[in-house]
Amino acid sequence: MPEGPEVDTEILHEAIKEELEREGGSFLKQISITTAILAVLAAIASLQAGATVNTALVLKTEATRLQAEASDQWAYYQAKGIKAAVQEASRTPWLAIGKEPPPPMQKIKSAMARNKRRFRSRRGRRNGNGTSGSKIRPPSP
Repeated sequence: MPEGPEVDTEILHEAIKEELEREGGSFLKQISITTAILAVLAAIASLQAGATVNTALVLKTEATRLQAEASDQWAYYQAKGIKAAVQEASRTPWLAIGKEPPPPMQKIKSAMARNKRRFRSRRGRRNGNGTSGSKIRPPSP
């Protein structure tokens, strides 16, 4: 007595295998093409991200340089103001006693006035209109 139906399963097995190869081959090709396209898109995005980071670093460096330049200009301006205040303070005792300050102090005062005019004209040329333009502000902490 047989235990199960006698069907030639090898022919059936080969037919199923051939059908899977026919259908599965195109599906695998679609998967591999999709994977390749996604890899290319990821590579392009990575390159663009790197370029964006490089641009940001260049801009940050330029901003730092400009900030340092502004800070140097403000320090120069402050030093000139302090120097003028010290010179004026050294002239005051002479004027208080009713005498003219010595000639070297007069030369220093006229040199300070020339420097002040030159500084204002240079600042005006930077603004492009010959006026004093915006005020120089100290760097923020």
